[in-house]
Amino acid sequence: MPGYASALRADPEATYRQIDLAGRTAAADGAALVQLLYEELIRALRVAAHATEARNYALKSEKITRATAIVFALEAGLDFDKGGDVSHTLARLYRGARSAIVEASIEHDPQPFLDIAANLEEIADAWAQARKG
Repeated sequence: MPGYASALRADPEATYRQIDLAGRTAAADGAALVQLLYEELIRALRVAAHATEARNYALKSEKITRATAIVFALEAGLDFDKGGDVSHTLARLYRGARSAIVEASIEHDPQPFLDIAANLEEIADAWAQARKG
């Protein structure tokens, strides 16, 4: 028990987010999981931008790694048989986003991360609308 309490005191916000994310993914359907991945991806990119601006390179690296892993997960989840042209378009988008993230990681400019997040937010909003409709 002391290990848990220590971790909670070290970063209670991160602990809460992990618990919240675990709870939301446990009952989520496929589309809801995709929406959660987009939310986490956009959040990671925005934090990477902030970390770049603050010159917190350890945090920047952590969030770039997270963002890249999420893009890979989104790409791996594409069903080209059922998704047709949409899946191929998303695959190109994910490859481009991954490439842009890697390219931005080399620079010391936060704007590319914010631009990528804004572009992905449009798609995340479309997913949210599709789930409602």
